[in-house]
Amino acid sequence: MGGRNVARSLAVMNETGGVDPGARAAMMPAMSAPILIVDDDPHIRELLAFALVRAGFATREAEDGEAALAAVEAEAPALVVLDINMPRLDGLEVCRRLRARGDTPILFLSSRDDEIDRVLGIEMGADDYVVKPFSPREVAARVAAILRRAAPREAPAASEASRISRGRLALDLDGWTATWGEQSANLTVTEFGILRTLASTPSKVFSRDAIIDRLHGPGFAITDRTIDSHVRNLRGKFAALGGHDVIETRAGIGYRIGPCQGGGAGDGG
Repeated sequence: MGGRNVARSLAVMNETGGVDPGARAAMMPAMSAPILIVDDDPHIRELLAFALVRAGFATREAEDGEAALAAVEAEAPALVVLDINMPRLDGLEVCRRLRARGDTPILFLSSRDDEIDRVLGIEMGADDYVVKPFSPREVAARVAAILRRAAPREAPAASEASRISRGRLALDLDGWTATWGEQSANLTVTEFGILRTLASTPSKVFSRDAIIDRLHGPGFAITDRTIDSHVRNLRGKFAALGGHDVIETRAGIGYRIGPCQGGGAGDGG
């Protein structure tokens, strides 16, 4: 993305106000830590920083993967916006190392021809991705959506359940934690959201579009393969704990929560 295109995008955002007031208000609770922008293109970093600051976020920047890891070590960010293709240390390796350290949300930036890398990134634990060329407002909206899901929730009303249990699976909706028996499952924000969606209505088979709507709201652009990758991640994490029946597939329809008793793989794999 050249400097001329960046200048044009900045001018458009100045005229339009960047993010609408309602969206900006929704972002406000998640701004205690900065957003780390990692891209080797300074023009893209400038564009994203402008969009995110205009939306009310503090930002930090890193020009490559090694600088990104150093920045995370120095100051834990609220979220990392991470380019896949970078010199020295690419985004996939940065994602792998960040996931080994913790569960900081990650939003990937990728080129149109990087679908395999995007799928790998999701399987490594990234929460979402945006394809270049992108709208800065879309990036800000996706950052806000991820942080809203990750933000601490208010105490539920007396009529609301703060815990979902099914078989050996237990979800703490206030603490955003999942356990299998006595073992903790280290889930990303998006993985927890998918599991909560399925477990909240055990008898329902959710289409991929319905899962996307629950996570992001109607009209949010995410491919079916992204949801499939998150589900594959969930199955792998619980299988490592002995839970091979957490999610069932209904061919041609979608997914539903499994019996969660530790048996074999769900119908249709």
